[in-house]
Amino acid sequence: MLIIGPPGSGKGTQAERLSRHLGISCVSTGEIFREQVRLGTALGREVMAHLDSGDLVPDSVTNELVRERLNREDLRNGFILDGYPRNSAQVSELEAILAVTGHRLDMALQLTVDDEELIRRMLMRAALTRRSDDTEDIMRHRLALYYQETHPITSLYLQSGILVNVDGSGTEDQVFERSVVALTK
Repeated sequence: MLIIGPPGSGKGTQAERLSRHLGISCVSTGEIFREQVRLGTALGREVMAHLDSGDLVPDSVTNELVRERLNREDLRNGFILDGYPRNSAQVSELEAILAVTGHRLDMALQLTVDDEELIRRMLMRAALTRRSDDTEDIMRHRLALYYQETHPITSLYLQSGILVNVDGSGTEDQVFERSVVALTK
């Protein structure tokens, strides 16, 4: 399963809650990126430069990190992908990775939230966490990139019958309840 949503939609929170609910691991590209930054790796410095400018991390870097993570033993019984794939090229790469690992996507759960609510959430998070990639200008840039790059993949998953939209507004508990209901359909 994968969870899709714009920055600030709560996909990380919901992915973690759903992974606990389902008893499977969550694979977050954001967490993979932050881990590389914390470790001070060359890849981490490259990731940070992209995030600081509001740009998306290049596919080549993202694909490499995801491929390595999806081959770990803890994912043999399934997983939730958070933040990947985000464009058509990554969809193709994910299909290749899944073919090798013997997995397939059962569902793409898309969280939808109004843009102004997303900006408000991200600015609140920035005040709490002091993340350098959460300024309003960078957020608006990231939202534009998200919509531009992600629309084709949500269309693909809709056509394949695995896309489920969930209203991501409201409390974490409300969104979680809606997400669990979506899983049963």
